[in-house]
Formats: sequence, structure tokens, C-alpha cells
Amino acid sequence: MPYLAAGDPDFESSLEYVEALAAGGADVIELGLPFSEPIAEGPTIQQAVVRSLEGGMTPERFFEFVAALDVDVPLVCMTYYNLIYQYGDEPVRSFVERAAEVGIEGVVVPDLPAEEADLLREACDEFGLDLIFIVAPTTAGDRLDRIMERVSGYVYVQARLGVTGARESLSDHTEETLARLEEYDVPKAVGFGISTGEHAASVVEAGADGVIVGSALIEIIAEGHETDDSTAAVAERIESLARELKAGAIEGGQRRPRPERT
Repeated sequence: MPYLAAGDPDFESSLEYVEALAAGGADVIELGLPFSEPIAEGPTIQQAVVRSLEGGMTPERFFEFVAALDVDVPLVCMTYYNLIYQYGDEPVRSFVERAAEVGIEGVVVPDLPAEEADLLREACDEFGLDLIFIVAPTTAGDRLDRIMERVSGYVYVQARLGVTGARESLSDHTEETLARLEEYDVPKAVGFGISTGEHAASVVEAGADGVIVGSALIEIIAEGHETDDSTAAVAERIESLARELKAGAIEGGQRRPRPERT
């Protein structure tokens, strides 16, 4: 389940990069609608957001971007509540209606607490979108229950504390968080720090239903942008990493212990 910031570094190149993810085997693609204060993001995604905003990305341009994509996988919008709350004549409802119109199937809003999400939950229910929440390593008890009462589609499991960013190793928190979620009947997708096929395999083997990867892919775009590589060359490298991650996720599923039959 890869993530890219829509419009990074420009509208047309970004379309090719997203389509390369689909060609590489992505099952779901998260598209970032850039916001000027991305508090959940590390430096890599922050820089992608800056490039996208400097390239002219806006909420309406984002919807035009989604409509222009030629992919056959579910698309999820990841953004911040300020943009949703200020969109259209009927804030929140207008945003979700427009998102549904162009083919978005779910939304992730990192800065929206579950306790304040009823308006967005109602709009998503009305227009058939999933509302995905993030569960941190520290989320437990009543707060976890409130999140899981409102979540749909999948739950975004934060593998480590802090902000997004590719890492060389996985966090020890991942298995603990997945264990806390076992009783909830919703798919679990793990993100934050995953950058290789082996990372993906380990996370799925530990019990995840999917892996979310953003910074490792965006680093390819940033490097290509700095060295003025062709869009086609960057897209090829993105597709290659997507294939590696997909193969790792499949391998992890094969390595996962199967319950004994009784």
C-alpha cells in the first residue's frame, strides 16, 4: 500500500509515478493531498509536500489529479482536517462528495481525533467512503475502543513513535500493537519506517494484512528531481521498488505461522 504526495514534483510526472506503483503491484494507493503543516510527516515527505505545493497543488487540483489517473486499484486520500473543514459550501460533506465523485474510496486524517470525527464519519457513510484511523504504539484502552468503533476499510498501524520516514530496521512495537488489535475484525496495515521487501515480509509475517510505504518511494523521486533524471527513469525505479515490496509482503504471508487444526 504505497503512498505518494500528489503533484510531486509536478502534476504530469506525479501521474506517471502513481501509475508506476499500480504497475508494480500495489493493492491500494494512498495519495497525499499536501497541507502546509504536515505534523505527522518526517523530512522526506515534508519536502515532497513543499515540491507539490510549489507546483500548484490545491484541493481542487488534487481532485483533477485523481480523475486523470489511469489505475485500477483503490485510492485513499491522506490529508489534514483543515483542508477538509474549509472545502466547499458544506464543509466536510462537500469534500467527501467531491472525493467520491473522482474515485477516492477512503480518507486518512492524522490530526483528527476519533472523538471529533462524527461529522466526517457521517459524510463518509453517506457517500460510501472508508474512514481510516491511525493507531499508535501507545494507543490502548478506551481510546483504542473509540477508534475501532469508527474505523472502516483498514486501520493504519503506526509501527513506531514519531514521524514518518524510512528506517534501516523495524520497530519492536509492531508485534505488540498488532497483538492488541487481534480481537478487532478489520484489516491491519502497518506503516512508518518500512523501506525494503524484507521489512514488508517481516511485518506481514508478524500478523499485518498490509504494509504502507511512503518515504522510501519519495526518496527515489527526490533523487531523480535533484539529478534531473527523466520521468520515465524515475518511474521505472518506483515500479521496481513496488515490485520488491509486493514480493516481500507475499513472502511474509507464506512465512506466517498457520493455526493448528483441531
